Amino acid sequence: MNELWNGIVWSLAPTILVGLLFWVIMRAIVRADRTERKAYARMEAEERARRGLPQKP
Repeated sequence: MNELWNGIVWSLAPTILVGLLFWVIMRAIVRADRTERKAYARMEAEERARRGLPQKP
């Protein structure tokens, strides 16, 4: 019975680990994109204010 559980664990472990790795990578990409968009919006707002243009809606 113990061999059965070992087989189950060893067969599912790679799938779970790859899934977790994919999730971590995608989470990092989405967070980086969100941060980059905020920084770009802030830079654009500063540039518009400096030039005397109206704010974006």
